[in-house]
Amino acid sequence: MDRFVMGSSQLEQWTSDTGRPAEELVEDVMAGYLDEMAQLHATLDSSYDDIKNGKVKLIPGDEVEAHFAAKGAALRSRRS
Repeated sequence: MDRFVMGSSQLEQWTSDTGRPAEELVEDVMAGYLDEMAQLHATLDSSYDDIKNGKVKLIPGDEVEAHFAAKGAALRSRRS
């Protein structure tokens, strides 16, 4: 509920700052959001295709965890 109230006051501020009707601003925001979602979808599709075609090598989770654990330990030892 608080998030909605903050959004409403922000929309009121934008309409005041720009002199544009709230409906236009909401349409612009939604168009931008949908464009971003389309770009994200295309990126994810491309990444999936790269994985599926063997262009990208996946790293097992335990290797990633071990890598960052070692990095963290190295940083902590330098601080000591």
